Formats: sequence, C-alpha cells, structure tokens
Amino acid sequence: MRRDLRLDNVGRRYGIRGPWILRGVHLAVAPGTLTRVEGPNGTGKSTLLRLLAGLDAPTEGRITGRPRTAYVPERFPSALPFTPHGYLTHLGTIHGLSRRTATRAAGEWLDRFGAGAYARTPMAQLSKGSSQKVAVAQALLAEPELLVLDEAWTGLDAAARTELERAVAERTAAGGAVVFVDHDPSRLAGAPDITYRVRDGALERRTCETDAPAGGPQVVVEVQGPQGGRPPVDALGALVSAEEAAPGTYRLTVPASHSDVVLRTVLTARPPWHVVSVHPLDSRPDKDSRR
Repeated sequence: MRRDLRLDNVGRRYGIRGPWILRGVHLAVAPGTLTRVEGPNGTGKSTLLRLLAGLDAPTEGRITGRPRTAYVPERFPSALPFTPHGYLTHLGTIHGLSRRTATRAAGEWLDRFGAGAYARTPMAQLSKGSSQKVAVAQALLAEPELLVLDEAWTGLDAAARTELERAVAERTAAGGAVVFVDHDPSRLAGAPDITYRVRDGALERRTCETDAPAGGPQVVVEVQGPQGGRPPVDALGALVSAEEAAPGTYRLTVPASHSDVVLRTVLTARPPWHVVSVHPLDSRPDKDSRR
C-alpha cells in the first residue's frame, strides 16, 4: 500500500429518497496502520466498511487511492460449489498465482486456521465457524494491501481467533493497512493506531488513553536477533523507545496495553526475533518473565 486510501465528504444512502446511512465522512487510512470502527448496531459501521472495501459506491463524495483489498464479512456464503481447498486454489489463480503456488498457499492457510481436516469437504456442509475460517483464509491468501474485517472473529474458535490477531499484526508489520469492526471491546485492545466511532451517520475520531501511548504503565520487552539487525520498530506505532543493550539485543519500551501486539510483531518478523524477557518498566526481569 503506497499511499493513503481517502474518503472525502462521502455519503451513502440506498434509493433516491432513502435516508442517509452515512454523510460527510472524511477518513484517511494510511499504510501500516490498524484502525478500529465502533458504534451501536445499525449506525452504519458495515456500510462504511463496504465502502472501504469497494463493495459499495458512495452516493456523494469521492474515494481515492484504492489499494488491493480483501474483505471478510460476519457471515460468509458457504453454499458454494467448491471444497475449501478448491475455492482457495481457484481464488489464488484469479489473483495471479500459478496453479502450483495457489495450491500450496491454500493448504498452508487452511492448516494455519485449523481447517485442514475438512479441506476436501463440500463447503455447503461446513458449520458457521468452519466457513468463517475459509472466509479469513481467502482474504489473507493474496497478502492484501488493505484488509477489511467486519466482525470477522465471530464464530471462530479460540485458536483461530488468536491466529487472526497474529495475521493482523503481520499485515500491518508488512506495510498493509487493516480496518476492523468487532463487538468485543477487548479485541486487539490497545493495538489500534486510530479508533473511530460512527454516530448519527457521522464519523468521529475517538479520543482514548491509547492516543497518548507514553502515559500510563509501560513494559520493557527485551528481544534478541542477528547482530547488525534491527527489530521491526517501524511497525510498532506505540513504541516509546528502543535501546540497543548489546549487539543484536534491544530493550523496547512500550505501553503495557500494547505489549501483546508488540510481541506478535517481533515474533512474526522475518527473520523472527527471540523474546528474552518481558517486565514492567523499572522492575527487574525474573525467570517467570522469560519466554
């Protein structure tokens, strides 16, 4: 994703005389950022995400800087004439992958989300949770520049929910952008770079404690990697400081609320970094904090 996706004075309504679902929306989604959208049911969150994903066109205003986008809805149409593996392989070839590469990638993503056991089962026979794993896998298959998640965690088991959070960290660390809605307020808590709230058809930036990451409790994450290398600090928007304690060893100071995302980012970096210890600022690590 090389530039911002921008919504300028965007409005959306259904029908010539229908009520405005959204109006006067200004929004910029930058590369490498994680954006959360909040609001009560029926306020237009899903409409906003469909506009971002390019599934709906604005009634007024304009959208510019369209990146390569993937979208995961809350309910994925499972009654498709494919098996999960066949579906992902087919999509991979549409995205420009060779048949061999698409076949391998399909298997890897299904295994990663715990769906390998029913890779050859007709999708019409899958449960809601199993179908949702396929929905997530299809969105991540081609490494999108913008990933749009509309209640995408709904129906996933605990392991798959964790894996999706890891995939979100990977996408932003790689320079992609992620925009998500989720009913669980603890989902990726402390991780978003920006949080917006949809209210009465308008979009408001929410001011919260995480907008000022230097305040509040902080954690020191000590990581170790190859000499001469640097941890992926550019992907850690909440980073307070990074100190090289020894060749190849860094002490990263981050807000406590962001520590899980920081850990995922360094562990999923290529090559991965080893986490030596995690401890509150101004306290000494002990054996229980070592990972």
